[in-house]
Amino acid sequence: MHTDRTSTTRFAVPVDAALRAAGWHPGRWDIKQAEIWADALREHASPAGHRHAVFPAAVEAWAEFGGLHLTPAGTGRQVAPVNLHFDPLHGLHMARTLGDLGRALDTEVCPLGAETDTQALLAMDTEGRVYALDHTGDWYLGPDLDQALVCLVSGTTPTRLTAG
Repeated sequence: MHTDRTSTTRFAVPVDAALRAAGWHPGRWDIKQAEIWADALREHASPAGHRHAVFPAAVEAWAEFGGLHLTPAGTGRQVAPVNLHFDPLHGLHMARTLGDLGRALDTEVCPLGAETDTQALLAMDTEGRVYALDHTGDWYLGPDLDQALVCLVSGTTPTRLTAG
C-alpha cells in the first residue's frame, strides 16, 4: 500500500524532501564512487583476518545514495528521525560484526553508512534488506532501502532482531 506517496515520486513526501535537500535526485548514479568504496572494503582485512562481503545490492545503493547527508525535519511518529550519512566506510572496521550478523541471518551483510548522531551502523544484506547495528542491538529497518528510509526519516520504531 502506498498511502504516503505522491504520483511524482517513489518516496513518501518527508523522505523525498530529506533526500532532495541532501542533493539526491531521480536518476542519481555515481558508480565510480561506488566502485571506489567496493575496492576499499574488499581490500580491508581486520587484524584477525575478517573481510567484508561486497555484492550488487549494496553497490547499487552506494551508487544512488552514496555521500548523502540526510537531516530529516519533523518530530517523528514514534521516535526521533535520524540523521544519516551514506558512506560504507563508516563500517570499515566492522567486518567481523557484519560477518557475524550475516551468519546469524544466513546471508552476507555489507555496510551502507551510519546514523550520525548515534553512530549506529546501517547495513544491507544480499537481498537488499536493511539493518541498523548499535550499542543496544541489531535492528531490522525494512525489506529494501526505500522502506528503511521511510522508517528512519519518519521516526517509526524499527524491529529488534532477536536470536531465534
